Amino acid sequence: MELEKFKDANRNELSMVEVAHAILSQKGDVMAFADLTNAIQEYLGKSDQEIRDRLAQFYTDLNVDGSFISLGDNLWGLRSWYPFESDDDEERELKAYSEDLSDIDDPEDEEDDLPDGIEGQLTELSDADLEDQ
Repeated sequence: MELEKFKDANRNELSMVEVAHAILSQKGDVMAFADLTNAIQEYLGKSDQEIRDRLAQFYTDLNVDGSFISLGDNLWGLRSWYPFESDDDEERELKAYSEDLSDIDDPEDEEDDLPDGIEGQLTELSDADLEDQ
C-alpha cells in the first residue's frame, strides 16, 4: 500500500495514528481494528513484536484523538465522515430548562405585597420613640 500523503516521509518517524488516518482517508471506508493495525504494520514495515508492544498505546490514541470514531464491533472510521447532527431531545431539554429559569422571579421586579417584618415595625416608630432612646 502506498500512501500519497507520506511519499517523501521517513516511515520510521511516522506515528501509527498518522498512518491510520491516512489509510482510512485513502480507503474511504471503515475498517476493523485488526485490519487497520495490519495495514499500518505493512506500511511501516514493523515486526509483529514492535506492533504488539505499541498496540495498547495505539488503541488509546485512537480513542483520545478527536479525528477517529469507533462504530462498534471494533470498526473504526474518521469522524469527518459523520457530520454532527443536533439531537432534538437535547435541544428540547435545553429549551425547557431555559423556560424554567425564566419563571424565576427577579426580586427587584417584585412589588412588595407581603407585610413587612422587622423593617415594617421600625417604620412605625414615632419621633417621640426615637427621642427616648
